[in-house]
Amino acid sequence: MPVKSGKQYMERINAQTVPCWYKGELITGKRSEHLAFKGLMETQAQLYDMQSNPQLAGQMTYESPADGKPVGLSFLPPTTVDDLRRRREAMSIWSGTHHGFLGRSPDYMNTAIMAFYTAADMLTELSPQYAENLKNYYAFCRDNDITLSHAFIQPHASKISGQMDATEDAIAAKVVEQTQDGLIISGAFMMATQGATSDEIFVYPSPSPAPFDDENPFAFAFAVPNDLPGISLICRDTYAAESRFNYPLSSRYEEMDNIVIFDHVLVPHDRIFFAGNEEMSSRLFSGSNFHIHAGHQVLCRYIAKTEFILGTLQLLTDTLDLASEAHVVEKTARVLAGLESLKAIAVAAEVRAIPDGRGFILPAPQPLMAANILYPKLYPEMIEIMQLLASSGMIMVPQEEEFGSNVAGHLDTYLKGNDQAAHQRTALFRLIWELGAGSFGGRQTQFERFFFGNTITVSNRLYSTYSGDKTYRQRVNEFLTDKNK
Repeated sequence: MPVKSGKQYMERINAQTVPCWYKGELITGKRSEHLAFKGLMETQAQLYDMQSNPQLAGQMTYESPADGKPVGLSFLPPTTVDDLRRRREAMSIWSGTHHGFLGRSPDYMNTAIMAFYTAADMLTELSPQYAENLKNYYAFCRDNDITLSHAFIQPHASKISGQMDATEDAIAAKVVEQTQDGLIISGAFMMATQGATSDEIFVYPSPSPAPFDDENPFAFAFAVPNDLPGISLICRDTYAAESRFNYPLSSRYEEMDNIVIFDHVLVPHDRIFFAGNEEMSSRLFSGSNFHIHAGHQVLCRYIAKTEFILGTLQLLTDTLDLASEAHVVEKTARVLAGLESLKAIAVAAEVRAIPDGRGFILPAPQPLMAANILYPKLYPEMIEIMQLLASSGMIMVPQEEEFGSNVAGHLDTYLKGNDQAAHQRTALFRLIWELGAGSFGGRQTQFERFFFGNTITVSNRLYSTYSGDKTYRQRVNEFLTDKNK
């Protein structure tokens, strides 16, 4: 089937049978009706419906090379700068709809599986079948509009329990048996965001650094439906609530994070992309240019989110009649500078695009990696600016129910803003409270700080792209040695 509708998305997730635990209880009934998933699923259904909207379909889809039917543009492997532009414009439509608050909107993993597809031929030296498996899986996701989650991070306990020990007792996820039908996998993965609201999960753990004489049981990559026997999901507490007035963000955009348990799960051979080869694990990840392609998608989200925070700050300063205050101008200008920097990075990444050597084109890595360093600092700064400007006003904020009670008249009198009725002003401060003091906002800040890794990891990625470039050193050396200058 081509692009799916929101209704089809809901039906697929509701039909899943994977054991999913929330607050110590096994979830029964439709997931789309459970508080922990309801708002997010409604939002994502809206995103999927946009792909079939006659006014947007031309901007959000392209013809599948398999059958000519429309498929999501975020699956398109770019071969020209125009492809990069089209991808960005399509992803920006979705980002503008969820205002950048969905870190795992469907186009993120669509982009990820596309990136790995572009490097599939690297697997041929290990096994032509592995390469074929990855290509076939990409086409399956593209042509069936599969909603993907991913599992990369293992529990901390795996690092202290002997990850290099290939025995059955080792905690790190590993191949425990090879059978005629596939590999038996056991282990756990943390932070599978949207694991419970996706069709399938892409698994790619970091292998043990220790050398193995034979095959490394910790080195593998595969993708499977979420509800294979032996898979179970454990949820954290939800930040979601029913009321869109009281909780304007979490009621729409709360993405559940899951621990994913693999308890002797049989992974079929045709879903395995490599297994046993430790060197290939790092080579494929690097060769796919995952962080570069994903960074292009993430940049669209950064821009949309910054625009939303800016708009919130502008409404706040208008409401409090602070727009002409010098300190407010200075603080807002810092946000504006961040926004303009991100927009300039988007242009630079496309204008300076480079071939990847395999027939595809890459957005320029350096600008995107610079954005990955800038935004984890910019986002908390924007939230702090909002907290400072809102002051104690973000603490004492009534709820929607008060406006339907006998005290509503008092609220209408005392809580109105500059050119704003009390109900409208309170809605704005509910938003500011959720961003700056609520659980949802706290997760967002932590999420942005560590989205692509810690500061050292992200800095090393950018630093390494310049490590072999002697252009600037040479320029200075020439200046120092040329006596005519």
